[in-house]
Amino acid sequence: MRRIKVLTFTFIFMLFFASSAFAAISLAYPKKVGLGEPFLVRVTSDKTLDSVSAKWLGTKVSPEIRTWKGKNISLVMFGTDVLADKAGYKELIITTVENGKERKFSRKIKVYNKKYKTQRLTLPEKMVTPPKEVSARIQNDRVEVSAAKKTQSAERMWFVPFSRPTKGSQSSPYGARRILNGKPKNPHRGLDFRGAKGAKIRAMADGKVILVANHYYAGDCIYLDHGNGVVTLYFHLSQFDVKEGDTVERGQIIGRIGSTGRVTGPHLHMSVSVQGRLVDPRFLLEKSTDKLLGL
Repeated sequence: MRRIKVLTFTFIFMLFFASSAFAAISLAYPKKVGLGEPFLVRVTSDKTLDSVSAKWLGTKVSPEIRTWKGKNISLVMFGTDVLADKAGYKELIITTVENGKERKFSRKIKVYNKKYKTQRLTLPEKMVTPPKEVSARIQNDRVEVSAAKKTQSAERMWFVPFSRPTKGSQSSPYGARRILNGKPKNPHRGLDFRGAKGAKIRAMADGKVILVANHYYAGDCIYLDHGNGVVTLYFHLSQFDVKEGDTVERGQIIGRIGSTGRVTGPHLHMSVSVQGRLVDPRFLLEKSTDKLLGL
């Protein structure tokens, strides 16, 4: 009888010890997000983590781990794209490795539909329905854009809220359903800012210039990598003030507003790519870390 009690106590003690070790890890994430919205996921551990990975909508990311107030913290950004994704419950999988031991956490996040406005615009017909002779150029543009949006660098250089890219007020919002010359087109997956030709455009966060190009639709454009799968895009420029390979600081002038590409007049179109998905930049300009974590 005494032996049974000793074994029972030992078993309970072992369970308690194991559960205490697992309790060192905590997760913060929103329980629901709107379609097109970015959000943050935070992993916190009282013990040293060998690695952290997060998987969302088929994309796996290994975010940087930092130490803060004696804790190991990893912060990663995800989101959904109003064009590519649909509403519903989606799975978020977090994997941590601590002292060589792996642990997985599976959570569900509700993605709900949002109502976006409709915009009707008139443009030169060649910009709505491009002539066949530019099809090869457009395809090449898409290859460059896809590669830039998929950039994954180890160091996280961003923090929220992002800095405004220019002083002008916002015009066309993210998600607006576009009717161009009476023809339904893809929704607007960025923010437009008013501004005169030559007005300054600034980097929204520290980063590295990964693409400077002239594209059929975007005109003169710049892509900045901010680390851990976050890339900002700046379109329709009239002047470049940086070149590929440059490192930039938050608020640094990178170019000037123009009217190159498919436009109705001078303005800045700015987009944010998160793990290859174009999300609503407004949330990253206005929301704090806690808000994007759903706290």
